[in-house]
Amino acid sequence: MVTRDFAGETKLEDMPITSIDQQEEDEEEGLTAEEKRILERKLKKERKKLEKKNKKASQESTMETAGPGPAVAAELALQYLRCWYENRQVWKFQKTRQTWLLQNMYDKQKVPDEDFAVLLEYLEGLQGSARATTVSKAESVVRDHDDSEEMTDRARQIIQLLS
Repeated sequence: MVTRDFAGETKLEDMPITSIDQQEEDEEEGLTAEEKRILERKLKKERKKLEKKNKKASQESTMETAGPGPAVAAELALQYLRCWYENRQVWKFQKTRQTWLLQNMYDKQKVPDEDFAVLLEYLEGLQGSARATTVSKAESVVRDHDDSEEMTDRARQIIQLLS
């Protein structure tokens, strides 16, 4: 597709590469060697810019479909936890999985009761600021969520374990 701006000039980024090559051949007739080199460099630069733009657009479209959804993240985190429990020699620490578990451990739909029991064992080994942050968050859940008994029950278990 060839478009023209207000001055009537064609825009190269809107033209297919074959059109650029054809235009290049048309413009080269009647030019000096120096003018041809300058034109070739200019067209090469614009072609690279267009290829980069197309590549970026294709990468963005694949990134939109490739990102893990919430269900995938939940399953990966629970697999991480089960691997820790069942086979610690194969298990490897992953900060993102631990973070997901710590953020979602109060939700029974995301972390079922059987996995929560394993999570409590996992939390015993929690160290440093992650341990202090987990305790303070559990205390705030107990204070703020009196209406949700399942959340406060889990928070109390965590406080009792880590304090």
